[in-house]
Amino acid sequence: MKRMTLLQLKKGQKAKVADIIAGHGLEHKFMSMGIYRGKEIIKLSHFLLRGPVTIRVGRSVIALGHGMAAKILVE
Repeated sequence: MKRMTLLQLKKGQKAKVADIIAGHGLEHKFMSMGIYRGKEIIKLSHFLLRGPVTIRVGRSVIALGHGMAAKILVE
């Protein structure tokens, strides 16, 4: 599977976090939510017009803003 942003992932698709393109503060925030390199995630939904992206990380369901989701690369 090629690298793409979390926004490009289709609903219901599983992927592993390949990289996080963010500053130290935002990367730390992602880590506190359980989102880090190598972690498997599932995209649950994506609302139109730059709305939030909902993902499952482990047993947690997390809603990320459009800008934050664009900073997560998956494969």
